[in-house]
Amino acid sequence: MPKIYLSAAMSQTQTNSAKYIKSSPWVLKSKNTNSNPQIRLFCLPFAGKGASIYHNWYQDLPPEIAVHPIQLPGRENRLNEPLLTELPALIATLTEAIYPYLDRPFAFFGHSMGALISFELTRQIRRKYGLEPIHLFISGRLAPQRRRLRPPLHNLPEEAFIDKLRSFNGTPEAVLQNLDLMNLLIPILRADLGMCEKYTYQPEAPFNCPISCFGGLEDREAELEDLEGWKEHTSSSFHLRMLPGNHFFLLDTKQLVLSAVMADLRAHLCLHR
Repeated sequence: MPKIYLSAAMSQTQTNSAKYIKSSPWVLKSKNTNSNPQIRLFCLPFAGKGASIYHNWYQDLPPEIAVHPIQLPGRENRLNEPLLTELPALIATLTEAIYPYLDRPFAFFGHSMGALISFELTRQIRRKYGLEPIHLFISGRLAPQRRRLRPPLHNLPEEAFIDKLRSFNGTPEAVLQNLDLMNLLIPILRADLGMCEKYTYQPEAPFNCPISCFGGLEDREAELEDLEGWKEHTSSSFHLRMLPGNHFFLLDTKQLVLSAVMADLRAHLCLHR
């Protein structure tokens, strides 16, 4: 059975060495990150976005939880790096990058594409290091064993591609009309959507950690029955919360999401307040 987090001896060794972890381009730190948090919460973005969507999450969580947004290459401060277009390559590299930060209990939160990355990253960490998070938070993503039966979007001609983006209601019209911004955004979106659309699910044993799932009541990309499929991936507890909004409900219900995250992680915290 995989360990949920590092053994006491290994944890102490890595806790001592954590002071010397060099800054990683993959694993960012929020402003409140202290040198000895009780939990690390790694947050993975949805398609086309970067770590900045989680930049203020630390404001609504106690300092005992270190928020680490994950920055993928080819966007924001990594704009000049090549985009990754294959999920296995991304998972392999990210697994190596994140390992020095697994010096204490950790959890993953991912929305849409970020949820898929979180899922496969958890599997790879379990395979390679025998570790699991204390909690897996899944948002706005159908269960990996289910597939949306539709033609691929990532290789559509540009005009049709932009029309599809418009239909998702996640990109402001002012951005869709801005040629310079779209020239930056479209390659990122094509790479990210391609990664998701080429994904092939392979069965494995369920996780021992709990899974909490969030969905949007008006989201047609991940409806209730699609989200319920995530319960197959844990031998522990499963909690599904449906919130107001479409596929990008995360942006409008941040306070509700973070309250739920805090409630689910509270059992792992020793707060002296």
